Amino acid sequence: MNNLTRGEKSAIAERFRGYLPVVLDLETGGFNSETDALLESSMVIIEMNSAGYLEPGDTLSFNIKPFHGSNIESSALQFTGIDPDHPFRLAVEEKQALQEMFKKIRIEIKKTGCHRAIVVAHNASFDHGFLNKAVERCNIKRNPFHPFSTFDTATLAGLAYGQTVLARACQVAGIAFDNDAAHSAIYDCNKTAELFCQIVNLWKERTTP
Repeated sequence: MNNLTRGEKSAIAERFRGYLPVVLDLETGGFNSETDALLESSMVIIEMNSAGYLEPGDTLSFNIKPFHGSNIESSALQFTGIDPDHPFRLAVEEKQALQEMFKKIRIEIKKTGCHRAIVVAHNASFDHGFLNKAVERCNIKRNPFHPFSTFDTATLAGLAYGQTVLARACQVAGIAFDNDAAHSAIYDCNKTAELFCQIVNLWKERTTP
């Protein structure tokens, strides 16, 4: 994979038409991407092994400082259990988090011969909307993600397992899920990555002669 010639594509680039799947989970201070704070971000880069099966790859996660003037709903904090003022959060500015995430993604795009990344998320429009708004707010010019296309694991799980809630979809899929650990970006992102890989791999097994 590291020795691709110019213009050559890896197996994962061929599988998704040149788009690199990157699982994303964001925890926020509410539902309004225009006004509500981004509090946590996590991503998992998806890889393909030599047998053509998807696997979760490198991960990167951040606790994020609420942007100046942002809104945080108390109900959101009760749901996620996040304390934005906790002294041990070691939070970074959202621009730093985005830039470090994008740098890692661009390295993988180049390594695999992909031309862009694509967001994979559970209820993807929510995370994608907050991501795009944060990119705009931070005046980041080079966003490696497709501007509007996504892979939504809620939809995929509904098709594959008849469940759209992440915890229930994982249960039906045989993926261990701890409800007490849920609603942190890193945990939900890892479980979403497992679910996405399993669904795509299941499709491969059922369609390969």
